[in-house]
Amino acid sequence: MQTQTLARSRHRSYASRPMSPSDALTETVHTHVRFDEDLALECGAVLPRYTVAYRTYGTLNAARSNAILVCHALTGDQYAAEPHPITGKPGWWDQVVGPGRPVDTERYFVICANVLGGCMGSTGPRDARPDGSGPWGTDFPPVTIRDMVRAQKRLVDHLGIARLFAVMGGSMGGMQVLQWAALYPNAVFAALPIASAAYHSAQNIAFHEVGRQAIFADPDWQGGRYWQTGRIPARGLAVARMCAHITYLSEEALTRKFGRRLQGAPKDSSEAISLFGEMFEVESYLRHQGSTFVQRFDANSYLTITRAMDYFDLAADYEGDLANAFRGTRTRFLLVSFTSDWLFPTPGSRAIARSLNRAGANVSFVEIPSDKGHDAFLLDEPDFHRTLAGFLHGCAMHAGLPT
Repeated sequence: MQTQTLARSRHRSYASRPMSPSDALTETVHTHVRFDEDLALECGAVLPRYTVAYRTYGTLNAARSNAILVCHALTGDQYAAEPHPITGKPGWWDQVVGPGRPVDTERYFVICANVLGGCMGSTGPRDARPDGSGPWGTDFPPVTIRDMVRAQKRLVDHLGIARLFAVMGGSMGGMQVLQWAALYPNAVFAALPIASAAYHSAQNIAFHEVGRQAIFADPDWQGGRYWQTGRIPARGLAVARMCAHITYLSEEALTRKFGRRLQGAPKDSSEAISLFGEMFEVESYLRHQGSTFVQRFDANSYLTITRAMDYFDLAADYEGDLANAFRGTRTRFLLVSFTSDWLFPTPGSRAIARSLNRAGANVSFVEIPSDKGHDAFLLDEPDFHRTLAGFLHGCAMHAGLPT
């Protein structure tokens, strides 16, 4: 197993053992760790070695008891609370993670890892095969949410953390949280699945399939071996992102932001000019979302991760009864939904809460009024932020963390 660390302004690489309590994790940003032992995937394939890319924020205390694992959504990555190295945009959860934020990095040690199958450093389709015969591409084995979590568990073990204070995340991140609590109940003090569900609905699978077909229809898709010509299926991937992005918003949010306002078509948009001469602001917004997305995301990773979400059905692993996944758990749960989220609507979170109640778990459930849709968990929502901060503070008192 090898790891690489960026400490302030210098790099160093070294062979690594699991970290001991005497190792300092202060003012150091960890970048990735390579595991040389096999990882058997649910599909039956085996990764003989793999890399997990991650970032850390804050300081791990001497007891190693203040660690929070943040799990990202479909198009997220490990850059939760710092500028993205490709886009330069703020971290995807910098509203929540940071000094004085609900997840206060002056109090907690935050870990965020790129999922297995991703394209920001963790092993995925665009990485080289173990035999050196070129990138995996579409031959990368199908991965599941469970596979992602098992890879994260090895990372947490590598950091010498026996029990996470909390695991939290929204959307696909919430799926990972649920899987963590079911697989490793003794390793999770608190679990916070946000704007999520215990399975992917038929409607959500349908939206993902439209996006995948857009990628397949792009002439530059080339059967998934697009790297051989130096081209990428940018148009298809952009359309997939546009389609998905619509599901992240609500009608109220789109109306408030754009309404039916028109704007002049951009100079490079000959199609729009020839057809209409003007375009709606919402069209321009979606095109921008698509064009910026292709700069940072790999099409084969998009296919891999959307499939992992589609296959997720936690109850199926427990005789069809979600309560069985959590019986006897001592993990404390906070489930959060948003009133205008139609991608992962409130009934999904309520169903999880009912199952947790049947399992005898300690569970809190909050529905946050918001007109911002599914993306509300990423945005400035004071009620949501107060809920997170209050729940974590209460858990910290019960866990005996210093205030």
